[in-house]
Amino acid sequence: MVKLFGRRERTEEGVRRTRETWFGRIGRLFHAGGDDERAWDDLEEALISADVGVAATQAVIERTKASLQQQGPDRSADRVLEALKSEMSTLLSKQGDTAISLVESDGLRPKPVVVLVVGVNGSGKTTSIAKLVHYLKENGDRVILGAADTFRAAAIEQLQVWGKRLGTEVVAHQLGGDSAAVAFDAVQAAQARGADVVIIDTAGRLHTKSNLMEELKKIRRVVQRLDDSAPHLTLLVLDATTGQNGLAQARTFVDVVACDGIFLAKLDGTARGGIVFAIQQELGLPVLFIGTGEGAEDISPFDPDQFVEALFATSTGDPQAE
Repeated sequence: MVKLFGRRERTEEGVRRTRETWFGRIGRLFHAGGDDERAWDDLEEALISADVGVAATQAVIERTKASLQQQGPDRSADRVLEALKSEMSTLLSKQGDTAISLVESDGLRPKPVVVLVVGVNGSGKTTSIAKLVHYLKENGDRVILGAADTFRAAAIEQLQVWGKRLGTEVVAHQLGGDSAAVAFDAVQAAQARGADVVIIDTAGRLHTKSNLMEELKKIRRVVQRLDDSAPHLTLLVLDATTGQNGLAQARTFVDVVACDGIFLAKLDGTARGGIVFAIQQELGLPVLFIGTGEGAEDISPFDPDQFVEALFATSTGDPQAE
């Protein structure tokens, strides 16, 4: 199993701006006002402002109130906050345990695990792939990359730069080549070299949705010639800084390709990290990884309880150690 040292610290740093801007305020309003209606109204405003989304905000508040009613007359600020955190964790706990185990389990996964990475251009897809490579190599895995975004010269070059930096082979063809052929060659190379994981980058051209759909379908068909169960994991990279706009883009990809989960990039660059809740509520997809900084090492597998604790760290004390 992968070493998790530093996961809590990375998560706390990733949500620092969100915590300082919105969730510290939530702690203060309950400590000041108990659970009167004004406090609940202020809570609703803070959650929506943090990009939690209207539907997720309403669901969390309704469930928190119901939980408090069941617990009895104690409505202290600490009790309210604990109930709120519990309901927020529950909302996020519909996670893809099977999906994430494909990149964490010991000996029980396919070899190689074929990971397809999709996402709109500019979302941080290439850097997120680099983070995933670093994460896997820390786990002792051998990784091969497939540069199947053949429509942008920068995409191929960026992946090759990261591959060299991380000591990871990159399978690439010429600009404008057949992306499915790149994917096929990458999987074939991974099989021949005994690699544990092959990660395939893909194009993210939303303005040509029909072509994108056909391209992704072709990639799937082609890699299934080598492994009929592939791809084993399809990750959608979403830029946390784009908030609700990014969520709308994500819906387009979800319509186009069956995604298993989200890699939420650039979480450290936004004060609206509540988008994590909106993703779960509106897309029904688990967040599997978060990007918590600019370096390849700035990645953390997503843990719902730890994420919620990190959001409230300044108002309720430090999260418990792992």
